[in-house]
Amino acid sequence: MHPEAAALVAALGLQPLPVEGGHFAETWRDDNGSAIYYLIAAPDFSGMHRLTHPEVFAYHAGAPARMLLLHPDGRVERPVLGPNPVAGHRPQVAVPAHTWQATETTGAWSLLGTFMAPPYHDDIVEFGRTEDLATRYPAHAERIRRLCRR
Repeated sequence: MHPEAAALVAALGLQPLPVEGGHFAETWRDDNGSAIYYLIAAPDFSGMHRLTHPEVFAYHAGAPARMLLLHPDGRVERPVLGPNPVAGHRPQVAVPAHTWQATETTGAWSLLGTFMAPPYHDDIVEFGRTEDLATRYPAHAERIRRLCRR
């Protein structure tokens, strides 16, 4: 892991995120919502998954992060979370419920934050299966294969 990423893991008390990948720490939770810090350090990535609730991502530091969003209606988006909107980066990305999502850093590491309302619980996540998603979104099959863990 890059030394700056390792320093962030220690400073923010981040823990490995099982199955999805990356490191996280919950920063807030109540009955209405939850928030986390989320670090992706190359070569790791956020594996393809979907949630039954919407999730809002915010860029905090490091390299921009490239997302792949596969919507239920067949649309595909590839937003880049980052610090420079003039260069096409978005400082915040909202991922609708039931949208397949994966994220990878474009450099050594990316520090992001996410917010969910209602709050996150383990029973609201489903992890993508490579061939199912590659068949449904064939134009993006190569990237799907790289970003799925199943």
